[in-house]
Amino acid sequence: MTFLPAPPNFGIRFRRVDLEGKPEIEARVENVVENNRSTTLAKGNTRIHTVEHVLATFAGYGISNAVVELDANEPPIADGSAREYCKMIQAAGIVSQDERREPFALTAPLELEMGETLMTLFPDEGFKISCTSADKQGRFTQFYTVELSPRTWERELAHARTFCFYEEIEYLIKNGLIKGGSLENAVVIRDDAVLTTEPLRYPEEFVRHKILDILGDLSLLGRPVLGHLYAIKPSHAANCELVRRIATQMRKPLVAAQAFAPPSLESMVARWRADEPPAQNGAMDISTIMQMLPHRYPFLMVDRVAKLEDNHICAVKNISANEPYFQGHFPGHPIMPGVLQLEAIAQVAGILMLKRAETSGQIAYFMAAEDVKWRKPVRPGDVLIIDVEMTKLRGKIGKAKGVCTVQGEVVSEAQVTFMLREA
Repeated sequence: MTFLPAPPNFGIRFRRVDLEGKPEIEARVENVVENNRSTTLAKGNTRIHTVEHVLATFAGYGISNAVVELDANEPPIADGSAREYCKMIQAAGIVSQDERREPFALTAPLELEMGETLMTLFPDEGFKISCTSADKQGRFTQFYTVELSPRTWERELAHARTFCFYEEIEYLIKNGLIKGGSLENAVVIRDDAVLTTEPLRYPEEFVRHKILDILGDLSLLGRPVLGHLYAIKPSHAANCELVRRIATQMRKPLVAAQAFAPPSLESMVARWRADEPPAQNGAMDISTIMQMLPHRYPFLMVDRVAKLEDNHICAVKNISANEPYFQGHFPGHPIMPGVLQLEAIAQVAGILMLKRAETSGQIAYFMAAEDVKWRKPVRPGDVLIIDVEMTKLRGKIGKAKGVCTVQGEVVSEAQVTFMLREA
């Protein structure tokens, strides 16, 4: 792993130098795809696992622009803390940049309850974390509070190692989560005993490591926060959800301003031209689509067919803020349900099959879906491009591969099977 400098307003990015094209992933909460025992970022087919310790190191020192080059899908675990990462930064040095990065001052308290986790973030002039850590049996319950600065990061948090309970090890091994785990890079708790190759580095090492994880996950906001966070039994999933709620509060003034300042015609046309594919032979407008599909509002998931060839179709769905599902599906953080993206793939595949069959009075029934993957959220204002390719057609049964993209990035994909039946 190599840390490289980056220009102002670049942010933190991970670069996979072992993959073709050296793809990069921005350290943003929008790119989080897994957060069970650690935080995983993904973009397309590229993934980076366990990013929180590296991100905590940058956040602890106040570093906002850097490139992390890796020749594997995970940073080196080192000793399970951030100690070695700190040594890398100390050896390289830190340079101030001219562009100022304004922290976000919380405008109202935020509260999150997720499973056993309870988190409350209050407005504050600085950034503080007060955390309580314990397992389900209440063993090794610890509390620690700290006001973050480069000095307190380096002295009070950076050396705290990751830990797990002995009874969790079998599950972690079966799920491939601790392939490189050992007492050299983790502390194991068995009953009332602490198994480690050296004495505990802090009296409250476990809860301090939880704070380290929180700091890394909160950096996925892309901006420092002013506030005092109280966390009870935190988890990576809850940390990332809190980041999303902070981001929602951060966007509220912008959304309110946009409500009274509609975009110019020029900007709307530029957006449409950038996102939507140009119409080609076989293109269909909504009236033609409705003659082929039985679906109607609010379940018609296709607005336009831009391209239709023998085995390939490209269609468009404009995601409006007025979609009815936004009223109940994460109303404070509107996201298009993944199952409706799958339905869009199925409807577009149905159009392709009906056109191939050249029959009237028939309906394409959705039969099965395989290898379904949802990779990135789809939000109001996005233009969903649905590309479907027919992979098999035998009689009245067809199979197709569908991929949904937004601004060139894959947001979902699936293999679908459907059948033609009389209407």
